[in-house]
Amino acid sequence: METIDEFSLGIDFGTSGARAIAIDGNQAIRAEARCPFNGMADGRTAQNDIVQNNTNQNDISQNSTGQWQAALFALLDQIPAAIRAGLTAIAINGTSSTVLRCDRHGMPLGAPLLYNDSRGRESLEVIDAIAPIDHVVRSASSSLAKLLWWQRHDPLSLEPDAAPIYFLHQADWLAFLLHGQLGVSDYHNSLKLGYDVEAMAYPPWFAKLPNRLILPRVAAPGTPIGPLQPEVAARYGIPKQCLVCAGTTDSIAAFLASGAAESGEAVTSLGSTLVLKLLSPKRVEQASSGIYSHRLGDRWLVGGASNTGGAVLAKFFSPDDIAALSQHIDPEQDSGLDYYPLLHPGERFPVNDPGLQPHLTPRPDTPGAFLQGLLEGIARIESLGYRKLQDLGAASLTRVHSAGGGAQNDLWRAIRSRYLGVPVVTAVQSDAAYGTARLAQRQSLCD
Repeated sequence: METIDEFSLGIDFGTSGARAIAIDGNQAIRAEARCPFNGMADGRTAQNDIVQNNTNQNDISQNSTGQWQAALFALLDQIPAAIRAGLTAIAINGTSSTVLRCDRHGMPLGAPLLYNDSRGRESLEVIDAIAPIDHVVRSASSSLAKLLWWQRHDPLSLEPDAAPIYFLHQADWLAFLLHGQLGVSDYHNSLKLGYDVEAMAYPPWFAKLPNRLILPRVAAPGTPIGPLQPEVAARYGIPKQCLVCAGTTDSIAAFLASGAAESGEAVTSLGSTLVLKLLSPKRVEQASSGIYSHRLGDRWLVGGASNTGGAVLAKFFSPDDIAALSQHIDPEQDSGLDYYPLLHPGERFPVNDPGLQPHLTPRPDTPGAFLQGLLEGIARIESLGYRKLQDLGAASLTRVHSAGGGAQNDLWRAIRSRYLGVPVVTAVQSDAAYGTARLAQRQSLCD
């Protein structure tokens, strides 16, 4: 009998599109697929065949959920048939605090509220009165703030005899389309809902919330939830025993992709902003500085995000300019410039100061010297950030894995290593879909 190779599939839903990566037992990438959200045709979704309901599908396809549906099934369609035939596990990540409500059939009730939607700020007075100090839910964009906004403003939630309404995160709902079990989440996505990731339960203070929505039951990321729905398995030639696992958030998935595994190792994402995540045996929380911890098995991923980053560099230099000028800068020779590079006033971490002004003077005569000052300024902020996490009790920094566009600049990596005092390496992988595939393969964060 012919032996069929086994593969795990990770699916990443970002802000502009979705991506899937299949890996084999050696964690080598065997297939990839991409699907942008904009311009996607309704005909590319198999949703009508999988969730039966009386809702007009064209109405659903007008909002984000319609594009998510189409992208999910388009990605499965793009994976080669030979890989699909060997799939044993699938997991999905989504953007943190992107949420929606569904009826008992799993059909969305209106458009979702996206990760950066801050209309929940009017709920903060209620949250501040009951949530612990420094809790991550004390944010206008938290999942809990969005839930309370819906409770206050949407008649669907206020009718005493209304049909059950489920509150789900993006990754929860997409996984439901595959396994068919409504109302299941993971403790990464549920952190900003208020779920107690130490006690593995909703906290006692939830009893004080005016909540009538059905909250998801919460599993550890990677936990097998159930096999694929038979209709999905048959349509795409996937084994019916393929397991759909509890997912995670996009940022945690990127960490899982990096190769960081030991306490003291960290991942710095050098995108338009600067995001730090440090693996630690101790949990650290300081909401006033945007610092909170995700559970990662029996350890914690302590993180913070600064407003500095690649967007500042892009204001002054093109990628080609940066590459060319970097060849003539000595990373061991300090420029003497003391910049705090920001595009606009205001900083959240490691300094919590909404009025903090960008500091980009004096401006040197040569562009190379100016670039060096900017790179050093961002490296200095990165160093201050990790120092703050350690001062609050996180593990001592031992190594930094770099992800994002800036990770490819050897000069910057050398400058950062000088400021951090530890080795700085390029992450093995930085794609969130790869990290989610690893999660599905291991089916546990403790392995």
